[in-house]
Amino acid sequence: MKQSVFTIVLLTLAMAVSTVIYYYMLPKYIQDGGPIVILLLALSIMVITFIIERMLSLSRAEGKGSLPKFLRNVVATVKEKKYAEAIEMCKRQEGSCANVLLAALERYLVVQRRGLSPEKQVAEVKRIIEETIALETPLLEKNLLAISTIASIATMVGLFGTTLGMIRSFRALASTGGADAIQLSLGISEALVNTAGGLFAAITAIVAYNVFVNKVDNMTYMLDETAFEIVAIISGEDEEKE
Repeated sequence: MKQSVFTIVLLTLAMAVSTVIYYYMLPKYIQDGGPIVILLLALSIMVITFIIERMLSLSRAEGKGSLPKFLRNVVATVKEKKYAEAIEMCKRQEGSCANVLLAALERYLVVQRRGLSPEKQVAEVKRIIEETIALETPLLEKNLLAISTIASIATMVGLFGTTLGMIRSFRALASTGGADAIQLSLGISEALVNTAGGLFAAITAIVAYNVFVNKVDNMTYMLDETAFEIVAIISGEDEEKE
């Protein structure tokens, strides 16, 4: 399913679920926040869904075992020139990082058999690493833009609901014959409920975004460092052959 289609379907389902929650599950004082609460609930549901999706996806991207340990073991195995064993380690680990190293090691064995010059062998390994990283990176960063967008939108939606509540309050104060206490309290309640809802969705999205960005950055850094070490080892071997 394309990302845009997934987002639209998720938004539609979130709005439907939020409507049911708003009318049948929320206490009266939160319902006083008005229909804007439905949209804030939908944004919150979307954020939680994206968080769960990212947690599962990044866990799969790391692979079946400890990623730092796996990367250290691969480098140590390559230093011993046990390429077949290193390839098997990548296949057992799985995940995005293992896929990049697997592609690099398999390509190195192929170019070795072809008898290419050492410079071309290293260049070919570097090229396949760059191509594989370019393919895997979008999978690591998927839905991060959506989470960031919701963080901004939720704040604005909450502020919009707050503004509507304040308008109702001032209308109650300006009513002829004295302030309408019921309308005044409803307006204040609407403003505060929407403020709280917008802050909840925005804070959740901001924290999740920063956590996932940091995790992706750490993974890509470790992968780049490992790939550089492997290329350096291969280059050293090629120089020895010469």
